[in-house]
Amino acid sequence: MKKLLSLILAAVVVCTALVSCSTLEKNDKGAIITMYLAEEIYNYDPAVGFTDTATAKILSLMFEGLTVLDEEGNWKKGMMDSYKYIEPEEEGGTYRLQVTLRETKWSDGRTVQANDFVYAWKRIMEPTFKCEAASLLYDLKNAREIKMGDVTVDDLGVSAVETYVLEMEFTKDINLDEFFKTCASVALVPLREDKVYNNDDWAKRASSMVTNGPFDVRKMTYGQQLNLERSSYYYRDTESSQALDKYVIPYRLIVMYGKGDAAAQLKEFEANNLFYIGDIALAARGDYAKKAEITDSAITSSLYFDTTNDLFKDAKVRKALSLAIDREAIAEKLVFAKAATGFIPNKVNDADAKGSFREVGGDIIATGAKADEAKSLLKEAGVTSGSFTLSTRDNEVDVAIAEAVAEAWNSLGFKVTVKKLGGEAKQNAQANQSIVYDDLYADAFAIRDFDVILVDYNMLAPSAFSALAPFATEFSGNGVDMLSENYDVIGNITGYASEKYDELIDKAYKAENSKDRTALLHDAEKMLLEDMPVIPVVFQQDAFLVGDALSGVKSTYWGRNFKDTKMKNYMEYKESIQAVLNENEAEVAE
Repeated sequence: MKKLLSLILAAVVVCTALVSCSTLEKNDKGAIITMYLAEEIYNYDPAVGFTDTATAKILSLMFEGLTVLDEEGNWKKGMMDSYKYIEPEEEGGTYRLQVTLRETKWSDGRTVQANDFVYAWKRIMEPTFKCEAASLLYDLKNAREIKMGDVTVDDLGVSAVETYVLEMEFTKDINLDEFFKTCASVALVPLREDKVYNNDDWAKRASSMVTNGPFDVRKMTYGQQLNLERSSYYYRDTESSQALDKYVIPYRLIVMYGKGDAAAQLKEFEANNLFYIGDIALAARGDYAKKAEITDSAITSSLYFDTTNDLFKDAKVRKALSLAIDREAIAEKLVFAKAATGFIPNKVNDADAKGSFREVGGDIIATGAKADEAKSLLKEAGVTSGSFTLSTRDNEVDVAIAEAVAEAWNSLGFKVTVKKLGGEAKQNAQANQSIVYDDLYADAFAIRDFDVILVDYNMLAPSAFSALAPFATEFSGNGVDMLSENYDVIGNITGYASEKYDELIDKAYKAENSKDRTALLHDAEKMLLEDMPVIPVVFQQDAFLVGDALSGVKSTYWGRNFKDTKMKNYMEYKESIQAVLNENEAEVAE
């Protein structure tokens, strides 16, 4: 009996040790890791973050959906603990998918519930809410009809049948593997209604944001830094003896801004004051091309036209402008990019993941400039001159692309002005609230306030459908004009409308298997680039530098996962890190 009792006590000691096992040193909370992750962001709303390279990288650290994707695009469980797929007993009945959530809490300690998914998804499907991600949910019962204004959002086939059980309804049998990949989209993460509803600026200040992912936003200083801090509630039982770093190892990620100067940025990295650089300054890319870790990204830098503009109404003009671009030269200048040969980037898999969509589809557009053909096509269209603006985000990579494109178009006889758009501080309604910034670029894009605009189009999901469908009228995600007499459907932001293209996307949506759907999507991409409301320029690559002190930086489909990142001898770096933070604050104050 004594021997048995000793074994039990020993087991308890071992289990306690395992539960409380920690990487923390002394009484410290953990490593503070300074990094230059990406360009500055002005709005952290997951439903609108697809027009730049930075948003998905950071949002994936802050929010988590039902599933997550690894670097290859394979889905793994995120908030989903288990699922049950229930087929109807009678033909023509409703298919149901019940997902039981893992128990975790928001960064303010409130439990994450099935209703949080219901609210986030219904928000996207509102006919008056513009969001390209809407078509990702069209498999849900009544989803398409809701977005077209035919039925109310309360009829959407998603509900919370229990506190932690989310139920989805479908009118047809679905491919669960494809659906779960789609569920990993950052646009489909849960949101808190009490934080989001009736607050246009909820995603622009740290005080009004809550997150359900590994990191919480603790400080947001525009032009200076973004502090992400370990969420102590992320799957952690706060009432037990579980270590603070059981699920998230780093204590803070200090995302530095104002480090765009190549020499200054890399000097800090070499001196171990910056430990990770996720966006290498343009001037230094050649020197660090062999040192950086480089992978294909899910981003195609593309030019969107306002096709309602008289200058661009004729597809021949748009095709001529595409022919004038030397994509190879632009990619070479950017170093971490490839000349675009289509709209869908190399990262996207084809049907059944047998090769990439791009490899199977082949080259659709030329990568080298063909100025003579461009001039001939313009002459045929009767357009040989004109003045217009090319809008771009105000960062060095996008500006470099825009200026190269403008130079090519000017050589054809046009007068092109590059318009750089950033953030603009606005006055708050309440004096005690922090200053927020409006994203002038995102605002211009949302209301088609552009002639041509450069978009770093970030794939909403790891499927070609997610990128091609929004160019079809009923799949645009822009809903309907509720003020019009006939509730007119609002099509793609470019103004592009083609009945043939709409038919192709509708057939792809209704296809019974992924092979048939993908074949139709290849046809759709070819048609899109024949009509050319959008001009792909380069496929962006993801290039990053990891300091020697770090380990466990893992790649995901949209960026990096820092949950398991360890920092060697992190206590020794604290003084130098604080010095860098003080210096950065002083520079901003000046």
